[in-house]
Amino acid sequence: MLDTTRREFIALIGGGCLLLAVNVKRAWGQQPAMPVVGFLNSVSADAMAHSIRGFRRGLAGTGYVEGQNVAVEYRWAEGRYDRLPALAADLVRRHVAVIAAGGTAAPALAAKAATSTIPIVFQTGSDPVKDGLVASLNRPGGNVTGVSRLSFALGPKRLELLHELVPKATAIAFLVNPANPVAGSQMNEIREPARLLGLRIDVLEASSEGQIEIAFQTLTQRRLGALLLANDTFLSTQRKLFIALAARHATPVMYPSRENVTAGGLMSYDASAEDSFRQVGTYVGRILKGEKPADLPVLQPTKFELAINVKAAKALGLDVPPTLLARADEVIE
Repeated sequence: MLDTTRREFIALIGGGCLLLAVNVKRAWGQQPAMPVVGFLNSVSADAMAHSIRGFRRGLAGTGYVEGQNVAVEYRWAEGRYDRLPALAADLVRRHVAVIAAGGTAAPALAAKAATSTIPIVFQTGSDPVKDGLVASLNRPGGNVTGVSRLSFALGPKRLELLHELVPKATAIAFLVNPANPVAGSQMNEIREPARLLGLRIDVLEASSEGQIEIAFQTLTQRRLGALLLANDTFLSTQRKLFIALAARHATPVMYPSRENVTAGGLMSYDASAEDSFRQVGTYVGRILKGEKPADLPVLQPTKFELAINVKAAKALGLDVPPTLLARADEVIE
């Protein structure tokens, strides 16, 4: 009788332990999986290292640390805009929680065409309303919001600054990437300001390193006095090539981003790319916490930075006007 009672007791305890183990397993199984964010960009990881740093900083500010409580799937088009639709579709198939699309409007447009349900946070230099990304800046609507650096709208200001630095140049080259979906609008925005300044603008095109070299040969043959670079992620990442060709052809170049100037380029005027990607990271974190893109207004920069490389100017035989130096936010000696 005693042995029977002991066996029943042991069986009861064993059954209770098994039930506890099953319940614990079920509880762990109900824990939410780590959210996955898709990061879609026009260029390469190396070229966008500073932007990724800003993006991670923005995520961290909302409590998300990559590898700890959020995963990021990176997709790089390597300067090939035609690859973006397939890359966006791949992220959609993987059921990412949010897509961060940056560089130009092209990645965001590809993402928007691929999904109407997954939230998209863009970083672009153009007007997101004109591009068809959002209904308005204050009320984006749908599944898309983000950050506009207004870089494309800064083309006339960059032209004005370049003219101030090189006043004797009456004919200036404007280099665009024809593969960029908004290249046409960039050209249109620059023509009237050029006319008001009494300048002739020759539009040149390049979507590869070889075509960039041909563009410099063309501007030399046409005796164009300076080069204005259009806002384009591929062109902006060819820093070493532009700096080398500018020196070889003795051509003053106005760049859209500060990174070109710190690498040895002449001059730039833009909002901070790293800070705009920080804002993207912040919006992604807020969406992961439950906010909706439609309720998050499109952010815009409040400060623009003029950077001048005096060493590069001297190498070109240029004297930077004191009034221009006084307005510069960063002067590289």
